[in-house]
Amino acid sequence: MTVREATLIRGDGIGPEITEATLQVLDALGLKFDWDEEYGGMSAVDKAGTPLPNATLDSIRRTRLCLKGPLTTPVGGGYRSVNVAMRQEFDLYANVRPTKTIVPGGRYEHVDLVIIRENTEGLYVGLDHTFKIGTDRRAMAQAMSIVTREGSERIAKYAFEYAKQHGRKKVTIVHKANILKATSGLFLDVARRVAEQYAGSIASDDKIVDNTAMQLVIKPEQFDVIVTTNLFGDILSDEAAGLVGGLGLAPGANIGTHAAIFEPVHGSAPDIAGKGIANPSAQMLAAAMMLDHLGELEAGKRLRCALEATIIQDKVRTPDLGGRAATAEFARAVVKRVRT
Repeated sequence: MTVREATLIRGDGIGPEITEATLQVLDALGLKFDWDEEYGGMSAVDKAGTPLPNATLDSIRRTRLCLKGPLTTPVGGGYRSVNVAMRQEFDLYANVRPTKTIVPGGRYEHVDLVIIRENTEGLYVGLDHTFKIGTDRRAMAQAMSIVTREGSERIAKYAFEYAKQHGRKKVTIVHKANILKATSGLFLDVARRVAEQYAGSIASDDKIVDNTAMQLVIKPEQFDVIVTTNLFGDILSDEAAGLVGGLGLAPGANIGTHAAIFEPVHGSAPDIAGKGIANPSAQMLAAAMMLDHLGELEAGKRLRCALEATIIQDKVRTPDLGGRAATAEFARAVVKRVRT
């Protein structure tokens, strides 16, 4: 049996609890990992004096694979977002956010879409400044968005290849080229050219971002794969998660050429840390995405099916999903399903 090296960051707040639950499910699947456990966020500040120690970066550089819990970026002190720093350090250009209806009885029963967001460009490049006018030190603010042909092309290709690999039928290019004619216009033009290469196998269309936001609420089942720029993807992926009950069921992946990091997209929830009631579903679904990335598609499918059966058929649910199950109880139920 292949033993894979991977970096493990348990995270802050509820991170250690939901990570432990996820490790139990991976073990039940019969998959073997040689985990190099490192630190990030507040736990890393406590141990190493920085939220992103060199040892953590070196580990990911070596293993090229990381499963992490939610991290808290310390307030003040000049600390920048740990997640953003990781994306920039390893050029994790593709952010992948699947959204699927799992809990029955909600407003939207048939949501099953994936938002693929360019992760390194756009307004999030950090070119954000204030200017002094007269005595007012913050009289004016300016942000610069950077969109490149290369960056647009590689995220568009990633989206179409993702659709091809996962049996998806259509990619929707989301933009604001009617107003942002240079930046969003370049993204749209490049993505359309990429779409032409997949004509006949993957359908494509494009939508303006504000219309997309509305259509997600009106008829989300019309979407399959969405590819878009950094800011738009950030907003739309959280909107999509809201359609299916919130971030408690929202996994995410940050993928580049030389490394891939898988995580729940919710925060560290310090208010419930240690109470044993956190929902580990997003972390487990992130682990399923990691298995897909490794080519273990059957194992990833088994994990998802076990989790869905636990919630839908067994009705074992944590408090955020309307149930009373503890984190450990939910984990045991998913493990039982995996083994049956």
